[in-house]
Amino acid sequence: MIVAILGASGFVGGHLAAALAARGDEVRALSLHDPDAAAARADGCDVVVNLAGASIAQKWSDEVKREILESRTVLPQRFLDALAKQTRIPRAYVSASATGYYGYSADATFTESDGPGSDFLADVCARWEATARNAHDLGMRVACVRSGIALARDGGALAKILPPFKMGAGGIIGNGKQWFSWIHIDDVVGIYLLAIDGAEGALNATAPNPVTNADFTKALGEAIHRPTFLPVPTFALRAMLGEGADALLNGQRVIPKRTQELGYAFAYPTIESALANVLA
Repeated sequence: MIVAILGASGFVGGHLAAALAARGDEVRALSLHDPDAAAARADGCDVVVNLAGASIAQKWSDEVKREILESRTVLPQRFLDALAKQTRIPRAYVSASATGYYGYSADATFTESDGPGSDFLADVCARWEATARNAHDLGMRVACVRSGIALARDGGALAKILPPFKMGAGGIIGNGKQWFSWIHIDDVVGIYLLAIDGAEGALNATAPNPVTNADFTKALGEAIHRPTFLPVPTFALRAMLGEGADALLNGQRVIPKRTQELGYAFAYPTIESALANVLA
């Protein structure tokens, strides 16, 4: 199988490309910086995986929010428009999405059948997925992978917070009661492979046992044998990230109901097993 990956140089893209190569698939690394060139290189591929998008882990301004949205809607649509002009259109289009789709809630539990929330990130994710579904017009099977917070040593959130935790300066974020829908990077890759190989529609890429931020903080502290007494104050996050701090101060409890119904078996279903592997 030939798999084109938009965003192959990123955190998830690198892990996915390695897994595909390990099982004998050919990977073509593409970039959405030039949608026309990317579409030309995708000609003749079996599947396109779109992992590209501007980072949300930065201080939001009107310009940053515009970039976050357009990188997930305008550029992918330009790619699909250019792909329609190719002679050998891929059979499937797999798009990244995120649990931000569901909006924030302190007590609700979300599965793939729930609709989108009403905040900025929920709107971005809904438009992101709507753009992906336009690939149906080209006769392509479409899957959208709604990822939670991926845990790995070489990237993502854990790589950023591990150094202060190791110095004993880790702690809860805000009040610690917000839900933390996490997933081991190997399971993220496994769910993308499920989508590449035939699944379609929405797939939650979150472990079946989400935890609160306080529970995650406690588990991480115990895993590295460090205290976790220093909470991250809300005002500090607001100063660093502005409106973007909402993604850390709030959360959502997301369950991979449909993902499991399609037969995916999680390698790391609990936070303890995931951290033990990542930190080994």
